[in-house]
Amino acid sequence: MNNLETIRAKFNELSICVVIPTYNNEVTLVQVIADVAEYSDNIIVVNDGSTDNSEAIARSFPQVQLISYPTNVGKGWALRKAFAYATEHNYSFAITIDSDGQHFAKDLPAFIERLEIVKDAIIIGSRNMDQSSVPGKSSFGNKFSNFWFKVETGITSPDTQSGFRAYPLNLLKDIHFFTRKYEFEIEVLVRAVWKGVKIEAVPVTVYYAPKEVRISHFRPFKDFTRISILNTVLVIITFLYIKPRIFFRILFDKKKVYSLLMSSCLILMNLICARPFQLRLAFLWA
Repeated sequence: MNNLETIRAKFNELSICVVIPTYNNEVTLVQVIADVAEYSDNIIVVNDGSTDNSEAIARSFPQVQLISYPTNVGKGWALRKAFAYATEHNYSFAITIDSDGQHFAKDLPAFIERLEIVKDAIIIGSRNMDQSSVPGKSSFGNKFSNFWFKVETGITSPDTQSGFRAYPLNLLKDIHFFTRKYEFEIEVLVRAVWKGVKIEAVPVTVYYAPKEVRISHFRPFKDFTRISILNTVLVIITFLYIKPRIFFRILFDKKKVYSLLMSSCLILMNLICARPFQLRLAFLWA
């Protein structure tokens, strides 16, 4: 899917918006919005209490639908506000892309192609975390997150920390989320799977700026602690509720199968036992 006009038409046909959460990313925000605008005019920017010129930058693009609030709450809250807004405005899907320049709008067509095939899944933009520019803490954090995601859902995902994703809004609107910061992107995946939403992945390009100019609002100690607490809660729920629920559903299904087999056997036995009697009646009648 390389024709730009075709891609732009698909955004409207499939009711897809692009969500850009931002907090003090004025250096990269202009280029991110401009790049996305080549592919779609359905752009929602969430200004999560920025104190720089991020809001003014977003307002300078006429196609941007801006959500703005004065106090920084967290990326999770920004995404939750965007999803609610997008649902109210009749969008069916939201593709999220970070405002720090780590992701590239040129990968948007990969999400469109996948959405045309699978409409009941969260599609994750899977990054190549083995390249030399990836910081060690990011690589470790991704492996850590992938491990606990598999424990909590039984699903292997290559990149559970990527912020470049496509969300099916209708399948998420009834889930009441409780996290507001970076850990939301873990909560939404796990709880969506528990509800029956599929997880898909498409390969995307990733760029990590040199350490001396890289802007990151991830606070290693505080945010990693939040993520660890969330995973602890999710694991407890997994083993005390989710896995027993799955077990009893399987058990219930097996009982139904067993009951059906027994009924079929009884019917068959009745037919076999009744056949000689029917033959005798036929002989007497003759």
